[in-house]
Amino acid sequence: MVSRVTVWTLCGCIGVLSACGDLPRRPANVRALTMAPAPIPADRFLSAQDDPALVRTARSMLGHPYRWGGAAPSEGFDCSGLVYYVYARHGQSVPRTAEAQYEHARPVAFDQIRPGDLLFFRLARQDVSHVAIYLGEYLFIHAPATGKRVTYASLRDDFWQQRFIGAGRI
Repeated sequence: MVSRVTVWTLCGCIGVLSACGDLPRRPANVRALTMAPAPIPADRFLSAQDDPALVRTARSMLGHPYRWGGAAPSEGFDCSGLVYYVYARHGQSVPRTAEAQYEHARPVAFDQIRPGDLLFFRLARQDVSHVAIYLGEYLFIHAPATGKRVTYASLRDDFWQQRFIGAGRI
């Protein structure tokens, strides 16, 4: 007779293997990101020169706390709440969730991404579970997770490259 431990172990293995099968394929144009990260001078992405107003607004939210469901500086932000707030400040209406923002955005080829465009990632089982605002030079700003704050991250990081599913423009 097969023990319960063996059955649960087998079920767990099947679950893990089946979960891996439905991961999105990395877009071909992301391969260019796998180069070794080059140092990025701070003035390349912290200067207001040639910086769209939308990006300046996003940067002004740096340091605000993450809060699930949050969409205002006074309460904190989740990833889609940050996008929702920043775009609303510039008179643009976007849906409230990352998945709806992905559906709403016009797809943009990786080599055509501009500051202010949205980057979409798969961090959980749903197809789109995270969104960020692109700044240029492979950098983006986002509200990462509970216990963290709105911050910068880089598309040069393996973590983000492996989870990147596309870019879009509003």
